[in-house]
Amino acid sequence: MLNAYKADLHIHTVLSPCGDLEMSPTAIVKRAVTRGLDMIAITDHNTTRQVKLTQRLGREQGLFVIGGVEVTSQEEAHCLCFFADDAQLDAFQDFLDKHLPPIPLDEDRFGYQLIVDENEEIVGDEPYLLHTAIDVDIDGIYDEVHRIGGLFVPAHINKGTTSLMSQLGFVPPDLKADGLEINARTTRDEMVKKFAYLKRFTFITDSDAHFIDNVGDVYNHVYMEHRSFEEFAMALHGEEGRYVDSMYFRDHRLR
Repeated sequence: MLNAYKADLHIHTVLSPCGDLEMSPTAIVKRAVTRGLDMIAITDHNTTRQVKLTQRLGREQGLFVIGGVEVTSQEEAHCLCFFADDAQLDAFQDFLDKHLPPIPLDEDRFGYQLIVDENEEIVGDEPYLLHTAIDVDIDGIYDEVHRIGGLFVPAHINKGTTSLMSQLGFVPPDLKADGLEINARTTRDEMVKKFAYLKRFTFITDSDAHFIDNVGDVYNHVYMEHRSFEEFAMALHGEEGRYVDSMYFRDHRLR
């Protein structure tokens, strides 16, 4: 029997330079539970270093937290990458550390990049600007994510900036991906009507929350037997009846 799990799969913490200072793991988990979410994904820009704490806090509150990251490709397109366990997260963090340009963070211009603990105390930071492109293209990121065992989903592909469409002008017909994320300005039906070749993909839509009030504003129903990374992967791939129904809003009305 399949269950419908409410999932917001694109959330930033205070570690992202554009993340509000209230976006601590503790606050995010609390807000997600309050909003009735069953699962979330933490996807900071070009770093995974706030994921593990959020996962632990989520387990304590009955919230399933997928470890992820929003990578900026060489083309300056944002890509969501999701991972099954600590080993995969650590392997991908090593990859990011090797390929992120060592540009010192200008806090006055870009904001802070803080690592905080469960008590919301600052325990570290990222010295290099995270909101920049790594020196690997989209195909190379996909290959590395899959080598490790993760999932690759280009982010907000219809957005006017930092997306496949803004940077390339289109979604490549031969794109390698496990799904596509669209923002709330369109729907899957509208995208497929314009670009029929995209119908092979599962679509997700998420809040892309940078502020605590926006966590869970937009979410998906993920239909699977139970909450696990393996089941989530099956839903993205439409396997054995699992699937994702996207574009839900906080008031439960389908757009």
